[in-house]
Amino acid sequence: MFTQILAAPRRCVTRAMLAFLLCAASPLAFSASTIKADSLTVGSDLTYPPYAYMDAGKPAGFDADFSRLLADKLSLQPVFVDTRFPDLILGMRAHRFDTVASALYVTPERSKLIDFIPYLKTGASLVVLASSQYAPAAPDALCGKRVASIKGASWTPKLQKVSREACQPKGLGEIKVLEFPTSPEAMMALRSQAADVMIEDAAVVHGMLAQSQNTLKISSSALLYPIVIGLGINKDSQALREALKGALRRASDSGEYQALLARYGLEAPTEAEVQTALSGPAK
Repeated sequence: MFTQILAAPRRCVTRAMLAFLLCAASPLAFSASTIKADSLTVGSDLTYPPYAYMDAGKPAGFDADFSRLLADKLSLQPVFVDTRFPDLILGMRAHRFDTVASALYVTPERSKLIDFIPYLKTGASLVVLASSQYAPAAPDALCGKRVASIKGASWTPKLQKVSREACQPKGLGEIKVLEFPTSPEAMMALRSQAADVMIEDAAVVHGMLAQSQNTLKISSSALLYPIVIGLGINKDSQALREALKGALRRASDSGEYQALLARYGLEAPTEAEVQTALSGPAK
């Protein structure tokens, strides 16, 4: 059946045939849409627990487990390419991997470059040394301070806007964002007092605190910049995008997706939250 469809002249392939190809679970249906036949190649920064990290030489964390779940639904073998966060979108657009699964925040700016399949929601927290008297609760308390962050984070331009519009006009000094290739390096800057505060994803922060032996504390009073996380997919990979969306639907119907979310204490985004993430906050 597949051979007959694929051998047909292009103008003779109907929408029904295409739908059959996209919805079928066999890797033969879309192996031509992946970089490596019979595999799903996933770009991920494996330095970012609890989302993505190495455990006994094997990719672990929510994004790794989620990628394996989708690959299994598509009868594909998951292959992980460890890539630092600032290079993930560039690497995918250069077709080094099929998709990005690495706590990639959905933003209007990124949606101009790539497509998303949203699957999580999160936000940021501010972290300081447990011994620090400085305990900023919100971004407007960061004026004149050095803020450690992973490079390429979506909150960086937001902090720069606060610096321009709220800090500097009042003579309070700029918010100096110190960017590092990985989250552990940003944390080390805080520990060594090369930074006054660190901003990081809330789930990542909770993992850090669990291992910090009470040397770090969260100072923010609420979740900052709530945002949606999504799988990144190239805009020219429509067949793969539809296949992955179908895999997520099947994982949801079976309850496996919900069980995975619960295991990590995470939640799926609502449709309204997804639309807000794609369009940006109301002005």
